[in-house]
Amino acid sequence: MSSVSRTDQRADVPFVARSTETGDRIEASTANEVVAVYRRQQGLLDTDLEWVFADHQAVSEAPDSDSLETVLQALDESFQNGVPLGILTAAMSKQGWTVGDTVAEVYDLRMEGALWEPRSDHLRPV
Repeated sequence: MSSVSRTDQRADVPFVARSTETGDRIEASTANEVVAVYRRQQGLLDTDLEWVFADHQAVSEAPDSDSLETVLQALDESFQNGVPLGILTAAMSKQGWTVGDTVAEVYDLRMEGALWEPRSDHLRPV
């Protein structure tokens, strides 16, 4: 598992992830685009994505915590309309989590009532 870094970053592509199976590189203009690619690949290939880097201030300032709830709470201060799921997955990658790990934990926490989704793929703590 890899964590978010700025290694090999291109100025015109702020978000880059790679397939854990094939190593294929995914370049995106938003973090949520990476989540969308993950969902498409998961349905077809049963693979996961790991972050290479995410050029976003909220990701770099997110706490180093293995608790998704703690990280979501900290990120919530930076986003008025909910934390983009992609930003949360990038922040959790600092702890070695893949996109799939984070999406699965978000699902569990949502079912427990610990977070809510004010709009598609944007999260808020309860």
